[in-house]
Amino acid sequence: MPIGLVVADDPDAFEAVANDDGGRPLGRELEMARLLSFIKARSITNVVWLTADVHYTAAHFYDPNHATFDDFAPFWEFVSGPLNAGTFGPGALDPTFGPQVRYQKVPESQNLPPSAGLQFFGHVAIDGDTEVMTVRLMDSSGATLYSVDLIPDR
Repeated sequence: MPIGLVVADDPDAFEAVANDDGGRPLGRELEMARLLSFIKARSITNVVWLTADVHYTAAHFYDPNHATFDDFAPFWEFVSGPLNAGTFGPGALDPTFGPQVRYQKVPESQNLPPSAGLQFFGHVAIDGDTEVMTVRLMDSSGATLYSVDLIPDR
């Protein structure tokens, strides 16, 4: 499930991490805050999140300088999927962890069928020599919609 996207079941229930509050971590955000703080405290680098289940595709960069909760190192999240379902989105972003949209491809209308061609997936490749991770967000025709090279911290 996405980290900063608000995925609401109803006004008081949320499927993912974000709770649409935007303040200090609450609910499921508490577990994520503890995990992100642990990663930072242990100097674990090159953390990337691959998430799904929002019926469009997006690249988010999480920056503690733009977050309500800031005890974490910056990281990327790439969202795509599901691969064969009606379209929805985009979702609102909860600022607790400072997500920034770097790319998103969303439907012009909701609940379009898979035959509309708005199905998405991601592809990750890591170069064996340079260790650069290339993440591509793609559509069902195989076209690359967005690509970014992530140079590892050493």
